[in-house]
Amino acid sequence: MASRLRLLLRPGCGHPAAGPGTIPALGRGYRRPGAPVDNPPPWRRLSWDWRKGLESVGRHWGLLREEALGRLRGPEGRPLRQELLEQNRLLWQAQGPDSLHHWHVSSDQEIGGRSRALLGVGSNGRTALLTGELNTEPPRDGETRYSGYCSLRSRPLKGAFDLKKYYDLSNFNTLYLRVRGDGRPWMVNISSEMYFTHQKDDLYNYFLFTRGGPYWQDVKIPFSKFFLSSRGRIQDNQHPLWLDKINTIGFTLGDKVDGPFQLEIDFIAVCNDRAHTEEFAYEKYKRNPEV
Repeated sequence: MASRLRLLLRPGCGHPAAGPGTIPALGRGYRRPGAPVDNPPPWRRLSWDWRKGLESVGRHWGLLREEALGRLRGPEGRPLRQELLEQNRLLWQAQGPDSLHHWHVSSDQEIGGRSRALLGVGSNGRTALLTGELNTEPPRDGETRYSGYCSLRSRPLKGAFDLKKYYDLSNFNTLYLRVRGDGRPWMVNISSEMYFTHQKDDLYNYFLFTRGGPYWQDVKIPFSKFFLSSRGRIQDNQHPLWLDKINTIGFTLGDKVDGPFQLEIDFIAVCNDRAHTEEFAYEKYKRNPEV
């Protein structure tokens, strides 16, 4: 059971039929354990096209101007009254192929696995549809023991000159999803900005059990239910999710069942549920208590 849970929590598929309006998995490419790392110098990755450089500078100065004017209007560019009285906020909604670029698809192909995933538009043209096939056969590299996961993760927010931006959800206590699955269990992942670099792999997770069938499923998950994990392992030292600096939101499938899967997403939002007063659902303790 523990090994199955570790595999399900693991973060992170190419697809042979990727067409226009779809986003295939964009892995870093498989490197056999022990092989040398291909790390070219930074100047080889630079583009010396001065026209694109001028366009990029102009675009970023425009973003900087919009951010400065937004700060004058209020927090995150909205009036202060709206910020204080807001009870619901829409984070993302599928509105055709252009809205799919907000996501990044990955799978166990990054470690040599055979799972595949593809993000496209639903049959009505207004939803995001993640489809693919899960394969739990591990790569034959002599080191990898487990495989079989696919993941969908939002891209981090960036402001002017590619500076980091975050979702400030401190006024809300519940994640609100409208999804339609095939009956398989998924994991909802939330990452927040941490103080130290060794915490970059920390994720907050909770389970999403889809019902299957043709009907949509409205899911509300309190933020107090999310538990801390790092590189697929649940941490002993648990603490609540920091809601003022949310980086990404994602979904992971790793239930160790080979075969096709699909998950359709309509929107992702947050709300303030006044009936929910729980601060954190899990015990916070130290393995070696102070005496």
